[in-house]
Amino acid sequence: MNLCSILLLLWLSVTGSSASYIAEGKASFYSDRMQGHRTANGERYNKTLLTAAHATLPFNTKVRVTNLKNGKSVVVKINDRMARNRHNIIDLSKAAAKQIDIIRAGYGTVKLTHAIGEETEQQAAPPAVTEGDAITK
Repeated sequence: MNLCSILLLLWLSVTGSSASYIAEGKASFYSDRMQGHRTANGERYNKTLLTAAHATLPFNTKVRVTNLKNGKSVVVKINDRMARNRHNIIDLSKAAAKQIDIIRAGYGTVKLTHAIGEETEQQAAPPAVTEGDAITK
């Protein structure tokens, strides 16, 4: 554990759990060859869903990722782990990277904030049910 992590934990223990997560740094995205591979939480990676990998945030945490260059943002769910490195703070799914326009450059400078009470796009829509799906007795 590094000094910043220790100070953050100390600060959170003093101020309570109402503090939200905020960070700035570089974001990249998964390559297409990762499609279908298992993520760290056991789900299969799907490049069309709004998901991401982070080094320390708990699984299923929702994070708003804002591209600092153009102001576009997206809410993603953390479902994978990435190695801690000094270059990137988050790896996005291809769909999330596309929404904030970092596909062409391959990376972008972003701001992460804890998205309390916000839903990702794919989870906000209820599943479609057709008449053929309903079973009547």
